[in-house]
Amino acid sequence: MSILASSTMTLWNGQSVPRIGLGCWAIGGPTLNDGPSTSYGATDDAQSRAALQAGYEMGARVFDTAAGYGAGHSEVLVGQEIARHADAVIITKFGFEVDHANRRNGDVNVTPQGIRSVIDGSRSRLKRDRIDLALLHLNEMDTALAPQVFDTLETLVAEGWIGAYGWSTDFMPQARAAADYPHFVAIENDYNVFTPARELMDFVSARKLVSISRLPLAMGLLTGKYAPDSTLGRDDVRAQDFAWLRFFKDGKPSADYLMRLGAIRELLQSGGRTLAQGALGWILASSDRALPVPGFRSVAQVRDNLGALDKGPLPAAIMAEIAGLLAAE
Repeated sequence: MSILASSTMTLWNGQSVPRIGLGCWAIGGPTLNDGPSTSYGATDDAQSRAALQAGYEMGARVFDTAAGYGAGHSEVLVGQEIARHADAVIITKFGFEVDHANRRNGDVNVTPQGIRSVIDGSRSRLKRDRIDLALLHLNEMDTALAPQVFDTLETLVAEGWIGAYGWSTDFMPQARAAADYPHFVAIENDYNVFTPARELMDFVSARKLVSISRLPLAMGLLTGKYAPDSTLGRDDVRAQDFAWLRFFKDGKPSADYLMRLGAIRELLQSGGRTLAQGALGWILASSDRALPVPGFRSVAQVRDNLGALDKGPLPAAIMAEIAGLLAAE
């Protein structure tokens, strides 16, 4: 695979990497917790391992997981297939207790000891003494708690447990509360053609941070495989009633976002791109600080997503047409 120079970036550690990684939420599979699902449903570990291997072989070097994905199961798979590669950058997230043995996620815990316990568990599952980047996994955590969290993370950097840290958040008060810490290098935020996050991305650019772009394909809507009458299984997070869900409602794709997608579909597919590649090309063109981590459950999905690196960012003229169409909606 030939990766265009415009499709690479330099990370906080000086390493140059392709600007598309692998998001490992879906391969974590379900937990045994009561209540609404926070997973994409059942998974096939053999397929997940093959997809991770294929991603690395195709050039992906950033792998985004979390202690909470399948109560640590995603981390186990990443540890088994990716940790041995010294140039692989592994990101994980913390913020609540994890009982990996019983496949359950627990309560929020951001005490110093709670943070240490979860990150130590991640180190074990990921087979890494030192995790490259640890992200706080609580989108709206009270900023008054930021000092205890990020002071602890700074200590863990000094002790060699983590290389750097950041926050998975979509909110400016949270970003501002932590960005001055010495090893704060990244924000993970929703970012796609429907969610341009302009204020937060301006902040990321001004501070020279990295934006790890989550939901770059709008939870799969931007792959084009969902029709108005598509129905998701009850074990799928997209079929739940979480307030933060926007691209799917009541187990179906949002009619509003399907209409928006219809307006820009052909533009995203310019230059022989698949729809997913066009959506990722939009991110590559819109911010040089963004590194999307699309999810996957198969080798085919990984190959499609990483194929966007060959195509590169969407051309400026296409970007302008898309902006005009979405503004008119």
